[in-house]
Amino acid sequence: MSDRNSGKIVILARGLGTRMRRDDASAEIDGRQAAMADTGVKAMIPIGRPFLDYVLSAAADAGYRQACLVVGPEQESMRSYYREEVSPKRIAVSFANQAKPKGTADAVAAAEDFAAGDHFAVINSDNYYPLEALRGLREQPGCAVALFERDAMLAGNVTEERISRLAVARIDERENLAEIIEKPDDKTLAVLPRPLWLSMNCWRFGPSIFEACRAIKPSPRGEFEIPDAVEHAMHELAEPFRALKVRMPVLDMTSRADIASMSKLLAEVKVSL
Repeated sequence: MSDRNSGKIVILARGLGTRMRRDDASAEIDGRQAAMADTGVKAMIPIGRPFLDYVLSAAADAGYRQACLVVGPEQESMRSYYREEVSPKRIAVSFANQAKPKGTADAVAAAEDFAAGDHFAVINSDNYYPLEALRGLREQPGCAVALFERDAMLAGNVTEERISRLAVARIDERENLAEIIEKPDDKTLAVLPRPLWLSMNCWRFGPSIFEACRAIKPSPRGEFEIPDAVEHAMHELAEPFRALKVRMPVLDMTSRADIASMSKLLAEVKVSL
């Protein structure tokens, strides 16, 4: 099997779910959803079945055949669910351990053995990405990032206020990623060309990303973060990242308020693992 079509995807599922843990009396959730939200494990919140099942099914639809879930040592319920309760046939599920929640780049680094020198996709476990983005990344010959048109994002369940806080990408004349701008201010946004393209942590990486993850320093938040590793890969390792433009929304499960809208939007989605 060639590297290009190896169909490997890494799903970041280690986060603490701080915002999901916060109580919200206005959220329309049932007892099972509330109990899982209390744990902060957003990927396992039941939308009829665990939300992560929808994410894995979409990955399988896009042609991925091997998935690696990056989890913490305490997330035994996720391990036991995919090892004992379900038997995925379209996509093999394995695990990588991130000992401490030290950031997204540290989580990617935990999957180095899984990658085994191949290119691979990376996505969040609390986002539902459109098939166009997942398949498009798999079909890229090198490293790439899926970017999402700002106005198209409004068709999903992410509010305009939340969209205004998302990272924006600058794309060069060759249609490669030039820069990821975190939380841009109004002055910065005003001079960027339209439409605006947002980063939702949807990547295709090669072996160079692991060198980059080891080279970066913690961000001001004290975490090792993917945008910093990507910047290092581009500028220090001469690794280009193709910009894949997607005019479809990404669905987001950040807080309890998102559970009801996610349930409605996924109501007709068939899950097949």
